[in-house]
This record gives sequence, structure tokens and C-alpha cells, in this order.
Amino acid sequence: MPVHLDTHEPDVELTPGTAKSDIIAFLYDNTELGFKPKELEDHLELPHGTVTTTLTRLYNDGFIGKTRDSHYHALDHREDLHRYVASLDQLERIFEDKEYVGTPTEDVDEDELDAEITELEAELDDEHRE
Repeated sequence: MPVHLDTHEPDVELTPGTAKSDIIAFLYDNTELGFKPKELEDHLELPHGTVTTTLTRLYNDGFIGKTRDSHYHALDHREDLHRYVASLDQLERIFEDKEYVGTPTEDVDEDELDAEITELEAELDDEHRE
């Protein structure tokens, strides 16, 4: 089925905590700025090869932009990535307000955990509808 190229956004597969996700999150949290690879390496504390390879892939896949002098930046039209980063930011705020004691394998109430996940998913769905 044909798609309108000016509105079509392919599915984005991002996993929080990966270099790909961290770079997207940083660039889309700083939409007014462009960054050289070295600046991203320093800020995100990632190896040079990881940053340059990931930036190239993200640029080639249309997730980020690049200026002629190699400053990488977020793209205004990528609403899917703006929403992804907003969701990450919301989760970070939720969890930084909580005190977690022990390890995840100690005294975990599965029903309570499922209820909390359902609540978080509902909050994210509500935010996306706004």
C-alpha cells in the first residue's frame, strides 16, 4: 500500500539504556543544539567507535539530522522520537521519586508489580493522546 512520504514514519525500535536510545534521548532533549561526535562521547561517556557508528546509522535511517560541518541534531518532524524521549523523561521522573530498597529478586510481589506496570502504561497512553 502506498504511503505519503511527508507524513510516513517507519516504526522505531529503541531499547532504553542502549547507545542508540541514549543518543536519541540526548539529541531530542536538546533540540535547539547540534553536537559533534566528540561532544556526545564526552557527555554520554560512550566509546568513540560506538558513537560514530551509531550516529552514522541514525543519520542514514533518518532519525537525526547532520549539518555540513558534522553537527548532529534532532529533527523537528520526528514526532515519534519526540514522544519516545518524553516517555523516557516521564519514567525517569517517576522512578527518581521512589526509594527502592533491595535487589529486584528480593520480596517482589508479582501482582503489585503488574499493577504498577499497568498504571505506568496507562499514564503513557494518556500522554500520547494529548
